[in-house]
Amino acid sequence: MIRQLAFDLPSTAAMTRADFFVSPSNAVALQVVEGWQSWPGRKLLLIGPEGSGKTHLARVWAGLADAVILDARTLADVDLAPLAGTPVAVEDADHLPPAAEAALFHLHNIVTPGGALLLTAKAPPRDWGLALPDLISRMQAAPLARLEAPDDALLSAVLVKLFADRQVAVPPNLIPYLISRMPRSVGAARTLVTALDARSLAGARPITRALAGEVLDSHFAE
Repeated sequence: MIRQLAFDLPSTAAMTRADFFVSPSNAVALQVVEGWQSWPGRKLLLIGPEGSGKTHLARVWAGLADAVILDARTLADVDLAPLAGTPVAVEDADHLPPAAEAALFHLHNIVTPGGALLLTAKAPPRDWGLALPDLISRMQAAPLARLEAPDDALLSAVLVKLFADRQVAVPPNLIPYLISRMPRSVGAARTLVTALDARSLAGARPITRALAGEVLDSHFAE
């Protein structure tokens, strides 16, 4: 069972291993995460752009390791003592407040001897703006796995599943059309499918490229 502290995930988002679509953009990172018991120093930095699947993969790891999930932004308010020797995931480590740097340093020291530490971020530690020298050295020494922005294969699989989950039939040419025009993130795919379904129901219209164009313009136009 996954224990979760100070980090609420959307209840509508399926974050299991079965829901994690493997593609060239994430296959290597998934392999590293699944082999977590062999991480050097019992720690890993999972780096990737917004929407690349960092939170989903952190949840997959939490299920494997029975890990606690924390939000870096609230780390200073967490009682860390009970976490000694426990697998812990820290989400959005690049948003760590200055006041929480000492907490992350302490967490690192009490977790890694017997547990494991996974940190997610959009950028490597050199770009986090850290000020605590001991924390900087430990973060820069951590092994790193990268997630790339979702590729066409991954976005196609996600869109197909999202439509299927809603029992919505769409024409075969719609998926490539959406991929060529939507932002490259799983979150954008969820937003897009939800909006298409809602507009289709509201107007009693089938989901076609014409309707998709309207939704893309209204939700993602620059």
